[in-house]
Amino acid sequence: MVSRTDRTQMAEWWRTIDKPLLGAILFLMLFGLVLSFAASPPVAERIGAPSLHFVKRHAVFLIPAIFLLIAGSMLTPKQVRRAAFIIFSLGIILMLITMFVGSDVKGSRRWIQLGSFSVQPSEFVKPAFVIISAWLFAENSRRADIPGNLFSIILFAIVAALLVSQPDFGQTMLLAIVWGALFFMAGMTWIWIAALGGLAVLGMGAAYTMFPYVAGRVNRFVTGEGDNFQVDAGREAIISGGWMGKGPGEGTVKNIIPDGHADFPFAVAAEEYGILVCIGLVAVFAFIVLRGLSHAMRERDAYVRLASSGLLILFGMQSMINISVNLQLIPAKGMTLPFISYGGSSMLSMAICMGFVLALTRKRPESRGSDLMRFTPAKFEPAE
Repeated sequence: MVSRTDRTQMAEWWRTIDKPLLGAILFLMLFGLVLSFAASPPVAERIGAPSLHFVKRHAVFLIPAIFLLIAGSMLTPKQVRRAAFIIFSLGIILMLITMFVGSDVKGSRRWIQLGSFSVQPSEFVKPAFVIISAWLFAENSRRADIPGNLFSIILFAIVAALLVSQPDFGQTMLLAIVWGALFFMAGMTWIWIAALGGLAVLGMGAAYTMFPYVAGRVNRFVTGEGDNFQVDAGREAIISGGWMGKGPGEGTVKNIIPDGHADFPFAVAAEEYGILVCIGLVAVFAFIVLRGLSHAMRERDAYVRLASSGLLILFGMQSMINISVNLQLIPAKGMTLPFISYGGSSMLSMAICMGFVLALTRKRPESRGSDLMRFTPAKFEPAE
């Protein structure tokens, strides 16, 4: 417990932070590390690395991720915005550099090599883009002389163009969904809804026509024909685990899933720990999103309300996409499960994202209706 007379920064942070929300995020981080012992050794052995190669790297990334989560949660809303501008600027520069000197992996240039580690700049651009877009939408409604909506559209077009050039259609769709949700919450008119809806349909049609790998994944999902080995193996792992699972280390189907540590950790968890544990894992993700949105709904500041909502939608949608792919509900997409999948860029980016959420949902005087009543002095009528 922290004394109420303690006015240090750490004490103020502990008093104002949403502790259940922080605890749920740290639980996901810990569960991701535990699950890496089951999901990653088969992948490491297939590439000739020591069996705990990816486990150790996962633990190495986890340390700075926790630091970024706590450090980000200590920021004020204004500091969150400033940090987002810095991260966004650096991320865009790195994305431009990646187009020319990035590592070519399976036909995509999304990573840039920094020593023994590879960095995916687009992962860091995502939360920063959400913060900046939320601020622009809020300023547009607050000040008529600032065309925030137009600036946000231009910003989205730039990010989308860079993502498509990699190409990374999945991340483009994810950001489009989050950005569209922000625009809607900011008061989008029906004309904009119709226009953007039409553009979304045209964009999906163009992606299907212009990118063979997109068409291939959609066709395989619809017809069930072609190379569906990984998604079929993931489904088999989920089915073989049953309700209670085979037990830690007892999974067998996980050994043949090529990306079990990155794209299909949910399937590995289902095989070894059972569907009940997976339902509990989904409940934790849902708890984080719903609790965060409940804070946002009570927020009086438009920027804080939009920013926290956008970050939570980003977190929730990415989780839903990964789990849906594992359950064969949507076409395959190489998108990580936040804090569970292996991947340094994804883990650090999500730590920044949720650190910002914790910062924006901290208790602040006059930030919510009930707080306003608490901090407003009483008014007295003069006696007659």
